[in-house]
Amino acid sequence: MKNLVIIGFGGMGTYHVELVGAASGITVTGVYDIAPDRIQAATEKGLETYPSFEAVLADEKVDAVLIATPNDSHKDLAIKALEAGKHVVCEKPVTITSADLEAILTVAKKENRTFMVHQNRRWDSDFLIIRDMVQKEAKIGNVFHVESRVQGANGIPGDWRHLKAQGGGMVLDWGVHLLDQLLFMTDSKIKTVSASLSFILGDEVDDGFTSFITFENGVTALIEVGTTNYVKLPRWYVKGTEGTAVIQDWDLSGEIVAPDRTVAKVEPKPIQAGQGLTKTMAPPSEESTTRSAIEKVAPDMPGFYDSFAAVLKGEAEPIVKNEEIHRVLRLIEAIFEAGEQNKVVDFQE
Repeated sequence: MKNLVIIGFGGMGTYHVELVGAASGITVTGVYDIAPDRIQAATEKGLETYPSFEAVLADEKVDAVLIATPNDSHKDLAIKALEAGKHVVCEKPVTITSADLEAILTVAKKENRTFMVHQNRRWDSDFLIIRDMVQKEAKIGNVFHVESRVQGANGIPGDWRHLKAQGGGMVLDWGVHLLDQLLFMTDSKIKTVSASLSFILGDEVDDGFTSFITFENGVTALIEVGTTNYVKLPRWYVKGTEGTAVIQDWDLSGEIVAPDRTVAKVEPKPIQAGQGLTKTMAPPSEESTTRSAIEKVAPDMPGFYDSFAAVLKGEAEPIVKNEEIHRVLRLIEAIFEAGEQNKVVDFQE
């Protein structure tokens, strides 16, 4: 059994106690945080607490640490932990720049320690459904366009997430999830990236963004995050050669509409559209289409901490690979470049 100590016992830090508890081969034994109330919360859960980060690193019983602190502190904490001989799990975004991740990985290789990033939304039910459609081509044919978005009207949460120096803003906060999902399910190199960044709320960091990404295989993607949306657009809207799928939100409401190949195609009738008629934009006839509900897809991969424990035993490859995370960070940098300079960026892979 490997012992893990959580560094930063806020919302995500406390959540990891549950995640680790559901896995085998690893257990949470302690916590370090600079806030007295969080130390008290850890004590009430029966966890050992430490007076300093150095005390964690000096404890020979500690095999690994989880870093769940503000984004700008990840690099320094990870390198110190690796140099102390600890394995490391890091919350996302792992670092603010791809160069910072490269520095961490250099140390991990030198010290022969495992370093993994907690990209937890690879296990989201809505994503697994869309990934299944993209990779199997059974539900809506060959997928050629994906729209993935999360929207709300509560502004940027928290305190440090409003600050650029600490890695705030929605590209890094939520964009890192949507972009990781997109690249994880798309088997193609990125070709171009364009983007617009939103600063409606007046913060020094983006309160949302929209990015259009093209891949070398012809697939296009629209990725959107918003914090000023009082009416939300669908979580997923996906177009294939044999149909269209929509998932409204995390409750998995939505449907798949596809042509019914068992009947002859029915010619659409013109409809009144404003002050004119249109046949092109008329809805498909009920007789020539099928509608099916969204169905859950079981994960085809181990849980994150089951994977981490297996890697530490030398029994498996990481389910979240560092080269994948590095690619996501490079894409984030391209989005910032495209948005800030108002240009289309040719992505080099």
